Amino acid sequence: MKFFLSIFIIALFSWLLGLISFLPWYSFVAVAFIVSVLFRQKPIASFLSGFLALFFVWIILSLVKDIPNEHLLSSKVASILPFKGNYTVLLIVTGFIGGLLGGFGSLTASFVKKD
Repeated sequence: MKFFLSIFIIALFSWLLGLISFLPWYSFVAVAFIVSVLFRQKPIASFLSGFLALFFVWIILSLVKDIPNEHLLSSKVASILPFKGNYTVLLIVTGFIGGLLGGFGSLTASFVKKD
């Protein structure tokens, strides 16, 4: 139960931080860290909760910005990178990077709060 609750809380507060434009892009790592300090879990569960929450949040936030402009910018960025213009792969890679950062933030919290 703590696992799903921490996923939900990390995702919710990261989503809210994503809507605030004056904060730096990496502010969600602090959210994953704080939630993992409050909800103590084993290291693998802590990493997975941060990873899954931020993987989906970053994909959804990217889609919210990408759909109104009909994927023009993401298609051009995907053509510069080795994705052959496939913006879907770019969104998945974006989510993976966000998930890794959130997972490592949560993992750090689980190691800090060891007894």
